[in-house]
Amino acid sequence: MIVNWLAFVVIVQTDSVMPAIHSLEKFITASTGIANLPDHVCVVYVDHIAVMYYDSKSRILQTRNNWIREATADDADFWERERTIAMIVERSGRSLLETVRKTLNQSEGVHFGQARFGCEWDDQTDALDAWEKIKYEDEHVLLFDVNTFTWTIEGPQGLAIRHKFVLNEIERDIRQYFYMEDCPSLLKKLVNDGRSVLMRTELPKVSLLQKMPSSPVTCHATGFYPDVADLFWRKDGEQLHEDVDYGQTLPNHDGTFQMMANLKVEVTAEVEGRYECVFQLAGVQDEIVIKLERGNILSNARIEEEEKKRRTVAIAASLVALALVLVLVAIVVVIKCHPRKPDDDAPASAGTRHSGWRNTMTFHGHDQEYIPMSSYPC
Repeated sequence: MIVNWLAFVVIVQTDSVMPAIHSLEKFITASTGIANLPDHVCVVYVDHIAVMYYDSKSRILQTRNNWIREATADDADFWERERTIAMIVERSGRSLLETVRKTLNQSEGVHFGQARFGCEWDDQTDALDAWEKIKYEDEHVLLFDVNTFTWTIEGPQGLAIRHKFVLNEIERDIRQYFYMEDCPSLLKKLVNDGRSVLMRTELPKVSLLQKMPSSPVTCHATGFYPDVADLFWRKDGEQLHEDVDYGQTLPNHDGTFQMMANLKVEVTAEVEGRYECVFQLAGVQDEIVIKLERGNILSNARIEEEEKKRRTVAIAASLVALALVLVLVAIVVVIKCHPRKPDDDAPASAGTRHSGWRNTMTFHGHDQEYIPMSSYPC
């Protein structure tokens, strides 16, 4: 039987504080020539949680979390204002995509670009930061420096399109206001009003996985929030930095996160108990620890073995049940065909005398022998 992972969780005290840095980010995808897909999609994230959505087909700014509606209830014009901004960004993105395509002398057809921009706020130091990054067809990357208001362009034809991104005075003022005033102000408001959602903590389920006995052992943690977390391996109480591969922190569909760490080790009796996987979550003083033991590892071979055992047990149980049924049937047949003989020593009832399995009854003063029906053989 697969042992419940909770049986191997050890609680250890460790120092941790709530994350101080919050972010507001817009992720935009612009495209041309792709059927059944809006040519402009924008998703707004607060602390990596999707809160608003807009696309060029519906042109409606939609909520992705209930608390965002409550957090903006005191601003009657908020949603219409943000929708107007989204439509302006849509037109700008479409124009920029077409400009880059023509500058690179590309024909019409399928083309796409992505943009990420937003701001960060440290709620302990009140420090601000901002960023803007544009990628065109995975070849050209444009990075915006909010301090110098200049672009750094990477790609095979970066020089050819550099002049298209020189900002005039109005464009500089717009970006400066957005990154230094508008974005941080909205971020602070949303964080403060949505604190119960954004500042919550959720512990993950942590499992040890292995495809084959020769494969690395994967420590997988899923379902945690926030994404400020650490997952690592220890040996004899010391954190390992060699023979360990770490995966990225990835989002789940429910707003939580997952991550993994792969350990290259042969699981033998000598190493069991010496290694352990450790998960730490910001804002939680306890850490989750799972010992590296063969009984804790979920593997294909183990699952197949346990499935085989379950099938064997099921077959054995079925055979035992069938045998019991046959025994019961045999008992019923024996009882029906061979009832217990009457007790010779038992007193006969009035007018009746017993003689073995034959009875004698008196009719009109004469003895008449008869055989009871129940004594006939089957």
